[in-house]
Amino acid sequence: MPEDNANWKAIRAELEARHIELTDRLGRVEEELHSAHSQDFADQASEREQDEVLEGEEVVFEQELAQIEAAIARIDTGTYGECAKCGDDIRPERLAVQPEAPFCISCAS
Repeated sequence: MPEDNANWKAIRAELEARHIELTDRLGRVEEELHSAHSQDFADQASEREQDEVLEGEEVVFEQELAQIEAAIARIDTGTYGECAKCGDDIRPERLAVQPEAPFCISCAS
């Protein structure tokens, strides 16, 4: 980690905390998806609807986890804060709002 990016340590800790939170939430979603379903047909229909919502959450959590893991890898390799597309610096304001952002605002648009 370059010295001029000492705050990367704090950003990495924030990303790791979010990763732990999402991993926990994903585990609960997966547990709920694999739980036994009711024998009653009406209840089964309701449970299937709930499963669809949970499956959507599962996809979102998995995508965010992948973005966080990629950001942590960029911190570890010293490329954090550089746009993965054009190589320009990603504005600190953008990283403050979305620390896992791989692209500058121009390339993300």
